[in-house]
Amino acid sequence: MHAWQTHDSRTVYENAWIRVREDAVTTPGGGRGIYGVVEVRHPAVFVVPVTDDDEVVLVEVERYTTGELSLEVPAGGSDGEDIEVAARRELREETGLDAEQWQHLGAVHSLNGVAHAPGHVLLARGLLPATEGHAQQEEGIVRVRQVGWHELFDLVRREEITDNETLGALLHAAVALGRVS
Repeated sequence: MHAWQTHDSRTVYENAWIRVREDAVTTPGGGRGIYGVVEVRHPAVFVVPVTDDDEVVLVEVERYTTGELSLEVPAGGSDGEDIEVAARRELREETGLDAEQWQHLGAVHSLNGVAHAPGHVLLARGLLPATEGHAQQEEGIVRVRQVGWHELFDLVRREEITDNETLGALLHAAVALGRVS
């Protein structure tokens, strides 16, 4: 077996947020083909806000791509900002909250079979109302919910949380906070 080999690459679409390219490749098994890759221009941030009562703050978002409501952690693109600055902005915009304590829990890669979309998971504690306004409607936020860990795990079991990025962020937080071993 050999490593992937790229022979040629061309951009087929791009905008301010993504670039789509087609690469002429030789696969590890020796086959030749085209591999389409979506490149996200800036890393995403995924915030797991936890209240003083040990509840996780989630947002219910109307997702254009699926045509469905999705229960998720506050998240979004970093737009080239420092990761914590972007995380604070996303938390404020989507929930109207700020946090006194921030902890970087780890790096993640979304849809890594078809995309180069790096991200960062952050834990936000010491939640308080943000001093600046937020833009829930522009973000597609339908409502903000607070749920305890037991209810959170039930939501996952019942497939009421299906966003993979949220599931990964919650797993990072559950491990960091000792909710799973």
